[in-house]
Amino acid sequence: MGRSVTHAAVATARTPGLRRYFTATRGDSPAKRLGIHLILILSCAVSVYPFLRVIGTSLRPGNLALSTSLAILPAEPTWQHYADMLLKEPFLLWLWNSLWIAFGTTLIGLVLAAPAAYAFSRWEFPGRRPGLVFLLATNMIPAGMLLIPIYIVVVRLGLLNSYVGVVLAYAVTALPFSIWVLKGWFDTVPYELDQAARIDGASDLVAFWRVILPLSLPALAVSGLFNFMTAWNEYIVARVIVQQPDLFTWTIGVQRLQGAFNTQWGAFSAASVLVSIPVMIVFFYSSRWLVSGLTLGSVKG
Repeated sequence: MGRSVTHAAVATARTPGLRRYFTATRGDSPAKRLGIHLILILSCAVSVYPFLRVIGTSLRPGNLALSTSLAILPAEPTWQHYADMLLKEPFLLWLWNSLWIAFGTTLIGLVLAAPAAYAFSRWEFPGRRPGLVFLLATNMIPAGMLLIPIYIVVVRLGLLNSYVGVVLAYAVTALPFSIWVLKGWFDTVPYELDQAARIDGASDLVAFWRVILPLSLPALAVSGLFNFMTAWNEYIVARVIVQQPDLFTWTIGVQRLQGAFNTQWGAFSAASVLVSIPVMIVFFYSSRWLVSGLTLGSVKG
């Protein structure tokens, strides 16, 4: 082991310039580690600073909401904007509606995408390749361009002003991406596992449910998080389908804070901070599966 480290160090010493500096070895110099950590810290600061500015704006009094000061926290912070959102506006109802729609979209999206991806991965059937190309093409179409056909279908089904209509619209638009992610993961699962399950007497459905799905939690986490975020942050489709105030999602409700001549930036910022809490909870809960799902789930396609 010591000899291999020595050879790696010699090889690193022979490489010139920046390449030698950033070549990964067990004998990284303190200067190299310091530089890497400085870059990581700078990247984190650049990423976190806008969110800190939003928090600072939410704590500013109404007359200082548009202050040009670079200070993150105001001199006299106030929680008035948070109190107004939670007490004077039906903000909790908006969050509840959004949670129902987001979790419903995630559930229906996974239920539809997983069997479809398994079929595309394991079986050869007429139209398989054109179907995959069609799914990839539809994934490139923005949801706004599908607004009119989605609205017509929802009206024909009698699902206007209902959670079911919004959930179906979101699930359909997110389905192509979910199928591709899950298919890429299923392609990495050895086919011998399916054969072993069938030898033991399991049907295709039992093999899929008892053997393949338990091994696919990382890919399911990635697909589920994508479906959740699609439903959680979407505004245009929800604004067209949902017209009753008691069914408003948080995106529709917060948009009411923007008037023709005035925008309540403090309340906007407070709402932004509050709606990020459920997303962070879902992300941290699924983070243990996300890394492997993002890497292995896209190896084959």
